[in-house]
Amino acid sequence: MNPCLLIPIYDHKDEIRGVLESLAGFGLHCIVVDDGSGSETRAALDAAEKDHPWVEVYHRDFNGGRGAALTSGYRLAAKRGFSHAIQLDADGQHDARDVPRFLAAIEANPEALVLGSPIFDASVPKSRLYGRQISRFMVWLATLSFDISDPLCGFRGIPLAAAVKLVESVRLGEHMEFDPHLAIQLYWRGTPVVNLPTRVVYATHGLSHFDFVRDNLRLAGVYVAALGGMLFRSPRLLARHASSGT
Repeated sequence: MNPCLLIPIYDHKDEIRGVLESLAGFGLHCIVVDDGSGSETRAALDAAEKDHPWVEVYHRDFNGGRGAALTSGYRLAAKRGFSHAIQLDADGQHDARDVPRFLAAIEANPEALVLGSPIFDASVPKSRLYGRQISRFMVWLATLSFDISDPLCGFRGIPLAAAVKLVESVRLGEHMEFDPHLAIQLYWRGTPVVNLPTRVVYATHGLSHFDFVRDNLRLAGVYVAALGGMLFRSPRLLARHASSGT
């Protein structure tokens, strides 16, 4: 097993140094994919790369969206010879102290997709919480199971061989729909799922790139298509659950 850290970023110049410093003690190479950020964030990333030899920054030429950045990150991490990526967000929402727990889960289940299952505090916006419940329900329908506890959390362990093979063959979307679509498609292909509870916080004045209208429409499109895909795959999905006893 040869894991790395992977962080997509777009204009989180004020948070990224703290995020990186929280990861410094784990001895892991960290790939930061800059999705066409402005000059201040680029400068902050270049300084972090200079100060931390274990940090590698990859600058995309333009802002393509979260999915585009993660796709670039998976390909680059695999090219560097890493087997897994521990994926975190750049805004400080995720508790870096859980990285060893994700590493342990990957080591115990090297073929699995390890998904963070968020434990929220009072900082979570109610609109996000309700929307998350809808996403969970739609993914349960699409997979005919409760195996995916949360399809949206950005803190996850990615088996890179399976993920790169998937992104080379299926268009998963370039924005916020990427994470749930990846989870659904990997599940359909037989990838085991491990859910790991992890604390998630929302900063009071945190910068969010979630577009309430456009991204919800993109998510809805993924879920509608996934329900159609489920109908086609339902015999195999049901047989999978029967064989596993779930």
